[in-house]
Amino acid sequence: MPSSFAAVVVAAGRGVRAGGDFPKQYKEIAGEPVLRRSLLLFAQDDRIDAVQPVIHPEDRTLFERAADRLALLPPVYGGATRQASVRAGLEALISRRPEFVLVHDAARPFASPALISRAIEAVRDTDAAIPGISVADTVKAVDDAGAVVETLDRMHLRIVQTPQAFRFATLLDAHRRAAADGRENFTDDAALAEWAGLKVSVFEGEAGNIKLTTPEDFVRAHNEPMLSDLRTGSGFDVHAFGQGDHVTLGGVRIPHARGLIGHSDADVALHALTDALLGALADGDIGVHFPPSDPQWRNASSDRFLAFAAEWVRRRGGRINHLDVTIVCEAPRIGPHREPMRARIAEIAGIALDRVGLQATTSEKLGFTGRGEGIVAFATATIGLPWTRE
Repeated sequence: MPSSFAAVVVAAGRGVRAGGDFPKQYKEIAGEPVLRRSLLLFAQDDRIDAVQPVIHPEDRTLFERAADRLALLPPVYGGATRQASVRAGLEALISRRPEFVLVHDAARPFASPALISRAIEAVRDTDAAIPGISVADTVKAVDDAGAVVETLDRMHLRIVQTPQAFRFATLLDAHRRAAADGRENFTDDAALAEWAGLKVSVFEGEAGNIKLTTPEDFVRAHNEPMLSDLRTGSGFDVHAFGQGDHVTLGGVRIPHARGLIGHSDADVALHALTDALLGALADGDIGVHFPPSDPQWRNASSDRFLAFAAEWVRRRGGRINHLDVTIVCEAPRIGPHREPMRARIAEIAGIALDRVGLQATTSEKLGFTGRGEGIVAFATATIGLPWTRE
């Protein structure tokens, strides 16, 4: 029986340090409330069976606007502390009986699907798993007067993030024990788990997964400095017609009198998009990562190539902003298959449908495409990566 996962998204705080006249989780970034971005992360993930929002009683109207048309459980009201709010979310999930639960702060809207994947994999063999990133700067411990007491070994330090992943029953039990003991001062669920005697493991976090806390954080978020290294890559692919009864384009099988010749499934659209993403990353091309000399890629489905490139963007802490592909051929007709192809590309790349463009044209009977000898695809990928100084 497959494991079941639920998510608790904690959005009950008041966010006073962020400034303004309403809580930070409802402030907008690029036209969307912060909370909506955090909820979407889990609501659009097929591996998450239930998403439980935890909100403040005074924010019901703001929440309903932020959560419009999202597949969520009815919100529950949080408590006076973050710990009490998480406990309220866990108690609301009891009837669902999930095996695992991910707990995420609403004020971290830039977490990626790849981070969820790492959380899900990390928690399967333990009671608790949390994302963390290495400390780049030297860290010193000081006394009350500001004098240095100790220089800490940063090799053993991690900056901890969310989503944090737990076995549901184990975390709920720890929360109940802490509440019964009057312990309400834990700043994250990992600290509570440590107090309860659980072993907590750390998996790779993301530099872009920042927590919005101060007005300066929102200035950074509006300017998206964590993704301010904006890049564009281009891709091109061509395959000749040969024997067959269909072609595969954009991940969609299309009946046709001939097939396309290639080492894999010869999907020119996905190949061009893969090269466009790899080009934006300055990380070779499809032949470097999937050499045609390797027999394991013979007749391989090209969705594996595009998914790899998309995952590689996320592992770099980046985001795919837009994918665009143009297919040139006399036949088959692309128009009837345009929307299924866009949907499949969006699904493979893990992005919204409105971030995928697809055009089709002929070459007016000119050249090898005009003679019906093959199909060409041109692609462009726009991504944002965290800015790094050399």
